[in-house]
Amino acid sequence: MRGICERREVSPTSDGAAFICSDECTFCPECTAATAGTCPECGGEPVARPRRTI
Repeated sequence: MRGICERREVSPTSDGAAFICSDECTFCPECTAATAGTCPECGGEPVARPRRTI
């Protein structure tokens, strides 16, 4: 999983909301909404990124 939004190059916090598609393209919630739920990189469907547990 990438740690930076593909469109705005902002870093979601490790426990913050982020979206990822099957090709591991990563987006912040704002960019996911702006692209109407379709990945502009690969055409996939961004879904909520799973949270990491330590």
